Amino acid sequence: MADPGRAAVRAGATTSDRTIADLLVERLRAWRVPRVFGQPGEGVALIVEALRRAGGDPAFVPSRQPEGAGFMAAGHAKYTGGVGICLATQGPGALHLLGGLYDAKLDGKPMVALVGQQTYSALGSAYQEIELPRLFSDVCAQFLRTAAVPEQVPYLLDQAIRTAVSTRSPTCLVVPHDLLNQVVPDGMPHPDGGGVLASAPGLPPARVMPHETDLNAAAQLLAAGQRVAILVGQGGYGAADEIMELADRLDAGVATSLLGKPVLDERLPYHTGVLGQVGTAASAQLMAGCDTLLMVGTNDPWTGYYPVPGQATAVQIDIDGSRLASRYPIDVPLVGDARETLRALLSRVPQRRNRDWRDMIEGAVDRARTECDARAEERTDRLNPRLVLRELSPRLPADASVAVDVGSVTYWYARHLQLPPGTRAHLCGTLASVGSAVPYAIAAKFARPDRPVFVLLGDGAMQSGGLAELITVAQHWPEWPDPRLVVLVLNNSDQAGRGGEPERGPDTAPVTAPGAELDRPAAPGMPPPDAVRGGNIPYAGWARLLGLHGIGVDRPEQIGPAWEEAMAAERPTLIEAVVDPSIPLDAPEQPFADLRGLTAGGLDEAAGTAVQGRARALRNRATNGADLV
Repeated sequence: MADPGRAAVRAGATTSDRTIADLLVERLRAWRVPRVFGQPGEGVALIVEALRRAGGDPAFVPSRQPEGAGFMAAGHAKYTGGVGICLATQGPGALHLLGGLYDAKLDGKPMVALVGQQTYSALGSAYQEIELPRLFSDVCAQFLRTAAVPEQVPYLLDQAIRTAVSTRSPTCLVVPHDLLNQVVPDGMPHPDGGGVLASAPGLPPARVMPHETDLNAAAQLLAAGQRVAILVGQGGYGAADEIMELADRLDAGVATSLLGKPVLDERLPYHTGVLGQVGTAASAQLMAGCDTLLMVGTNDPWTGYYPVPGQATAVQIDIDGSRLASRYPIDVPLVGDARETLRALLSRVPQRRNRDWRDMIEGAVDRARTECDARAEERTDRLNPRLVLRELSPRLPADASVAVDVGSVTYWYARHLQLPPGTRAHLCGTLASVGSAVPYAIAAKFARPDRPVFVLLGDGAMQSGGLAELITVAQHWPEWPDPRLVVLVLNNSDQAGRGGEPERGPDTAPVTAPGAELDRPAAPGMPPPDAVRGGNIPYAGWARLLGLHGIGVDRPEQIGPAWEEAMAAERPTLIEAVVDPSIPLDAPEQPFADLRGLTAGGLDEAAGTAVQGRARALRNRATNGADLV
């Protein structure tokens, strides 16, 4: 790829008037960065102007607040697999990027923060000044640099992007304001007396595979298992066919982490659903009964729902070796790409039938799905939120993207929304930051403007930035070939997030005719409507005020037609569903939960000696080339 320093300069400009800000934008273009998310500010104003001069390559997407820009960049990385770029000025702008950066760090996504800084002459004046290296030292530990001279900028940007991609983590480049305005030196000479700052954009993907001996050992363990369980995380994206083939070969059951929910077709008869506190009873039963566990690209934190330590031999596949054996004692760890590693295992694992185990799994799945349907049909004081999500399942397009926020909606998404194959769905899985879903959806829509996007969140999350970023949707939707961006707000009048058990006092305003309040604006100088004073925002009315479509529902028979109306609308739509806040967020029962206390401090001798001895024997035989019969 050609050095952008030698590329044609922008229209109407000469080499002598190109600034470092222009050079930075050209370097982003050389990396094929499609867009930059950020909020304009004094420290990065020159970069924003350079992006505008570039004519949309890369495009600049302004957020309503810097926190939204951070989550948009993290969302871009999640929905596209590319690196997310966010932009913020020094001081308060930099502070608000931390949420998105930590989201990317904890979920293992590449992201680069470009942060402005005061001019060198003003440093020390304490005006909007923060020790940026100290602020970002943890979240951007893999790469954090401050440019000091023009010649460094393309090199440091290359390193920031390359490190983010290769380590699947966030990085940061700080560029002082006065450096951005400097004219690009002719030929970009190297600093006097310094070393050579040679760099070029581009990072070809690598093929990561485990050693043959480890693959043989893993295959032996899996083939010897009588009751095999497979736990799939987000690292299993792209390996659905291999996972299904291996599950059929071993008569295994399959559960997923919350982040791994979109990987497999959830209609499979042996797919038990999500594991953990937000998951299903079938997944808990799968883990409680297995004697062999295969973990594929998952770092699921719900370890209380894993097999009791010592119960199962375990194989784990992950591209990141630091995640191996961090959740469960692993007998054979495999560092490698999930799809390639599973293909290698398939060539080594023979057909091993255990219909009793598979029949038990499928029976548990049938019972769990029947129970979910029954709970969705329960009559409640207000709308049953489970029913709202279940009614979306048969109507959700396979090419859709789904963004899910934090709160009770996560439970209903995990259990009651069945994703068709091909749907991309993401949430702030490990950091669990409220208010991330609307920025995610904006990033997903810009990545694929020809496909529909759905946002699922509660009223508290909508107030945490969603109301503001809906303005971004209103600004840009006419540019999208497919205008469908559907925002579902589950309004349970519980902005404090008390886990589905809100206090009901005199200040809790009843909600009727959702969104109607903004159709009757108060006279100038009059206090806001009672609903707003009580904490209830007219969400559907706010959408209509912005020129979007707003729908309010408060009865079961309205839900299906509301989804269909939203999907047929010629503009983005917000559905405000007034739901019952008293629906409990019950965790699935853990079979044999009393046994976990015996092993809480680790693997005790009585529980684990036989299992671990069997694992060592199998591994030794596989390493020595012996086959099991």
